Formats: sequence, structure tokens, C-alpha cells
Amino acid sequence: MATMIRWLALITAPLLLTSCLLVPAKFTSTLDIRADRTFTYTYVGEVLLPKTDKPGSEGSDDSPAEDDAAPTSDEARLFRIAANTASKGKATTKSDKALETFGDTSEEAGQFRRLATTLASEYGYRSVRYIGNRKLAIDYRITGKLDHAFVFPFNPDGEVFVPFLAIELRGKDRVRVKAPGFANDESTSGAMGGMGGLGGLPGGESKGSQLDGTFTITTNSEIVSQNQEDGAQTLPDGGRKLVWTVTPNTRDAPLAVLRVSPLP
Repeated sequence: MATMIRWLALITAPLLLTSCLLVPAKFTSTLDIRADRTFTYTYVGEVLLPKTDKPGSEGSDDSPAEDDAAPTSDEARLFRIAANTASKGKATTKSDKALETFGDTSEEAGQFRRLATTLASEYGYRSVRYIGNRKLAIDYRITGKLDHAFVFPFNPDGEVFVPFLAIELRGKDRVRVKAPGFANDESTSGAMGGMGGLGGLPGGESKGSQLDGTFTITTNSEIVSQNQEDGAQTLPDGGRKLVWTVTPNTRDAPLAVLRVSPLP
């Protein structure tokens, strides 16, 4: 996995200071990989938008002039892509005020809703809704072929990146699946490109404190290795299934290596 980590660090380096980072919360996620390399991945559930530590904030000059020039919040900076489409001077609506009861200001709520709209326009996102309390409700499904690496979520146009799931090609006939987003492991977060900069959630909770979900892999290919302690289940059609239950106590990210049809 060292190669994958280096690759992810390389492609995410330009995004670290400007990206919107998403964190899994309550979810159901599935990955089906066929021996012919076709795959279908789904994520249905909630994601959190944790606050970030502002780079260079320590020891900075708190002069009024600099305060006026700086963004009013980290979120204003992180969601600048979505903010470009915002209407300036829009009056606070009743729904904005309702979202404030979930700990979000009307400005933040507007930014989050625009982010939801941006994500919903990307391929694979069947629906994205902002539901308050720094959460999005996502319904995502994509089908493709594993002749290249796959990472979810990744939105270069909207600058959204955090690896819930990464699939790496290993040699000509194997794929390695790892789901670093489905584990509450700070060392993994740091290794995947600097996510240790996330400041956590309101109230001081860690970014993995609300993990509550399942991740299921189904396949008709050979399972070379995996880290689900109960092992693979046999399905009626002869296929195999691996199921991980994900909680704040999950330290080891789901991992499996499958043998599939060789590349040319």
C-alpha cells in the first residue's frame, strides 16, 4: 500500500489547503468486484464536514486590517468554489434560521447547500442534500472497470478529496482494496496526505467519533488476502462476501486483495 499512499499524497498535495474534506458518519457502503474487473461501488448515508485548522494561524498578527482581508471562517475558504455561485446580499431565510439550531450559521448553511449542489452535478452522485449540523446526505453509485485505480470521493473540479475507498492495481492480475475512511485511525489519516490538519467536529469530537456503518465486498474472484477477522461468507451463487462493521472503535481499515482477470 506504500505505493498507493505515495500516489495519493502526490495528487492531493495541491488540494490540502483548499479542499473540502468529507468524513463518513452513518452509512452503508458496498463494493462488488467481478473476476472480469467490472465493479460497482455504492455509498448511501451521511458525511460530515469537519472544521480545519487554519494554516499559519499560530503566531499571526491579529491586526484589524488583516482580519478584514482574511476569510471570516475556514469554511468560507474551503468552499470558495461553491461560493462563486452564491448570490451576494441574500436575506436570511426561514430555512437558514432553522439550520442555525443545528449549530450552523446562515452563511455556513448557504455554503454547505451550494457544496451539495456542486457534488450532485458530479457523475455517480444520485442525490446530495445538506441536512444541518455540518452533514450531507449522499446517495452515490458508480459502475466501471478496474483497468485503472479508483478513489472515492474525488472531485477535482470542486476540490473535494478524502479517501473513503482506494482501489490499487497490483501487477497484471490483482487489485488491492483499502478503505482508510472507514477506520478511526489518526496515523492512517496523516499517511494519506495530511488529513491530520482537520480540527475535528464542533464540541471537540474527533473526526471519527461518529463512524457508524457497514462496508461489504462481494466478489466471484479469488480472495488472496483480507483482514476481516470472521473471514469470507459463501453466497448461494458461489461468490464470496466480506462485511466490516465500522464504529469509532475501528482502528484497522478494511483491506482485501483479489485476483482478477489479467490485463493485456
